[in-house]
Amino acid sequence: MTIEERINYTFKNKNLLQEALTHSSYGNEFAQKDNERLEFLGDSIISFIVTKHLFSIFPEYNEGMLSKLKNQIVSTKSFYKIVKKNHLEKYLLLGKGEMKSGGEKRESNLAGLFESIVGAIFKDSGIRSSENFLKEFLLNQDFSKFIDEDYKSILQVESQKRLGVLPNYIVDKQEGPPHEREFHVSVYINKVKLGISKGRSKKEAENKSAKKALRKLKRSE
Repeated sequence: MTIEERINYTFKNKNLLQEALTHSSYGNEFAQKDNERLEFLGDSIISFIVTKHLFSIFPEYNEGMLSKLKNQIVSTKSFYKIVKKNHLEKYLLLGKGEMKSGGEKRESNLAGLFESIVGAIFKDSGIRSSENFLKEFLLNQDFSKFIDEDYKSILQVESQKRLGVLPNYIVDKQEGPPHEREFHVSVYINKVKLGISKGRSKKEAENKSAKKALRKLKRSE
């Protein structure tokens, strides 16, 4: 199956598709145009379309809730999951060094691929085609549950409300090679450790720790 079949979009300008698939490491090795400019463009296009979509489907959400939700959807982790789910990573062109260091698994590379594809579709045929693509691959989720998964923000509100202080997160240790790094993070409130978790990023580990801390706070009510 070709990538065009996987993404359900046929490019009029095949050079744009080639550019979208070309990581800077490959571009440098073979003197080809890489996808960094399309990645930059795609990020802005995605942000605009997601904002428009959320504004329409959540009329009861205030600015803060909309921003929080948008930040969860327009994120490296979100784009990485879509690329992996649809097996798009195998089309990414990487240089030998980047491939050797595990670049085909790196979240930032795969998220960048998603952004550059959106940027390329926009350049190829405009905003409507970009929106159709995102409706199929990004906007077809139940976003109402996303806001509840931001445990770090919820803990911040609860900690301030109950105790008048902010949670403090400490990275206890980091393990593994750069492309498979694992972070161990503890969360403290008033110098009392309320949770410890690990994750593939500090943000993920902090959110998991916050979830554990919230459970302890609720049990202490």
